[in-house]
Amino acid sequence: MREFSLESYDYHLPVDLIAKYPLLPKEDAKLLVFHKHTQTITHTTFRNLFDFIPRDYLLVFNNTKVIKARVFGKKVSGAKIEILFHRKVNESFLVQIRGRVKSGDLILLEQGYSARILDVLENGYRIIECFYEDQKVKSFFEMCDLIGHVPLPPYIKREDEIADALEYQSVFAKHYGAIAAPTASLHFSDAMMDYVKKNYENTFLTLHVGAGTFAGVECEDIRDHKIHSEILIVNHQTMQKIKESSKVLCIGTTAMRSVEFLARRDVKEYEGECDIFLHLGNLPIKTSALLTNFHLPKSTLIMLVSSMVGLDTCMEIYNEAIKKSYRFYSYGDGMLII
Repeated sequence: MREFSLESYDYHLPVDLIAKYPLLPKEDAKLLVFHKHTQTITHTTFRNLFDFIPRDYLLVFNNTKVIKARVFGKKVSGAKIEILFHRKVNESFLVQIRGRVKSGDLILLEQGYSARILDVLENGYRIIECFYEDQKVKSFFEMCDLIGHVPLPPYIKREDEIADALEYQSVFAKHYGAIAAPTASLHFSDAMMDYVKKNYENTFLTLHVGAGTFAGVECEDIRDHKIHSEILIVNHQTMQKIKESSKVLCIGTTAMRSVEFLARRDVKEYEGECDIFLHLGNLPIKTSALLTNFHLPKSTLIMLVSSMVGLDTCMEIYNEAIKKSYRFYSYGDGMLII
């Protein structure tokens, strides 16, 4: 069946449409609006976003905060090493490492910090412990903020710059834990958020986005794909708002994954793993509308978008965006499905 074939989610994107920098002011980014009931498209900008969202919608935001999770160092031999921190595991850390390492290796980091390899896992991840001089690191976020770099996605082929610490972070980011930004959120300026708070019912949850969000699907049948897991935290008040709302607009795929994960569980609040894979064989049951960026070919995120509009329509929307020279991916333009 075409909707479960990996090749159905492929498309060709000209390299010059991959956004390397955000467009400022944020309101000037292009916005493609897909109207579900009429199956029509409107081309506009984020300056006009609220003209297309009725006042009776609940807007759900993800307030995770991106860690400066990319850290550089070297082995005692002088060989260069790059570490991408994923999460803390007890007193140690789950990481990805670029460079050859084995258990017991010492990595010298900047400003008196160091790391030692404790275990090399079968999936390619590593477990490490970190030290400041001779003491185990207690404040992980403080260490990353001091010596880390913004973990820009791999398709933004440049080193991070000072401005990325601000731009690759939503204006409402609150809880450290993500190593990738919930990119639809990057379109909201302080002024836009003020408008939301005055004119719409809104709420915030926290899904700490991991590097798995960039992982490609390799199974011929997408239903065989084992999706990554991310930490989700939702309080009682947010749960109640979501449950009671009949019109939910998710700001980003991470918010939508969270809402749909929760909709399948009878809980009053939640803190734990979120591993839902939305596609045409697992349709949304709570999300009415979605604001999102344009995603990688063959990714779980373009499959999620297809679950909202259907495969053929999704690919038609993407082709239209390419034709109109929309900017793609994390720092790119966006679309509203409503």
